[in-house]
Amino acid sequence: MSEVEQSYQYCCRVARTRAKNFYYSFLLLSAHQRKAMCAIYAFMRYCDDLSDEAGASRAAIDRWRAEMEDALEGRFSGQPVWPAFHHTVRRFGIPHEYFREMISGVASDLEPRSFETFDQLYRYCYQVASVVGLTTIHIFGFDTRIALPLAEKCGVAFQLTNILRDIREDADRGRVYLPAEDLRRFGVTGRDLREGNRSEAFLRLMRFEAARARAYYDESRPLLDLIHQRSRPSLWALIAIYSRLLERIERCNYDVFTRRVRLSPLEKSWIVVRALVAIPR
Repeated sequence: MSEVEQSYQYCCRVARTRAKNFYYSFLLLSAHQRKAMCAIYAFMRYCDDLSDEAGASRAAIDRWRAEMEDALEGRFSGQPVWPAFHHTVRRFGIPHEYFREMISGVASDLEPRSFETFDQLYRYCYQVASVVGLTTIHIFGFDTRIALPLAEKCGVAFQLTNILRDIREDADRGRVYLPAEDLRRFGVTGRDLREGNRSEAFLRLMRFEAARARAYYDESRPLLDLIHQRSRPSLWALIAIYSRLLERIERCNYDVFTRRVRLSPLEKSWIVVRALVAIPR
């Protein structure tokens, strides 16, 4: 077995065990697209882990960044993700800048986080989520650059959903992603988030932020018609899973403190089945 194929097998194992939402949509792709998505996911999963693990350091991220630059040129360290990553980037013509943005966004999470304005939060969402969407549509295939800003907005919608779901655990890590201008507007403090205070002020804030996320889902919806037809069920399933997660947050009246809001494997499997039926290929 070649080095590249061994690397793809490793990346697919990572995706199967770690990609709680993404992997379901991968199943709807062709074999070579699925392998490519697993390679990109394994790279991004490792990036994310670098900022979340105990003892995470800027030096570790800098080493990963240097290894990535080498891998983009075909020079691999012993990390098993690199051959598949390099092969995928070349095969699908993915711009290298997306991966540099991702690492910069992850590196910014090493320190306690806060954002004064939504514009600042949007920039962060672009770095850690929109670049994922932009990378993904290169694997899906698209024929017009109109797809690029829509993929960017779709990534923002996904990341805002994640932020709403993870408010308590992020606050415990010293990370408050909701803009300070919004907290002041609704009369919510960082302490309220850390202590799980579901006051009326908090509920008003969450309704506002959920509506903002929903608007980005709506704005990005035309993307589905702009990617190659064979890939549309996969994107449809991915959007359905994340938008359903946002609906679940809304339906539990924003109780993101007592339990982690999630979809069951059965629910996600049903979405995949619906994608096969609803979206022609």
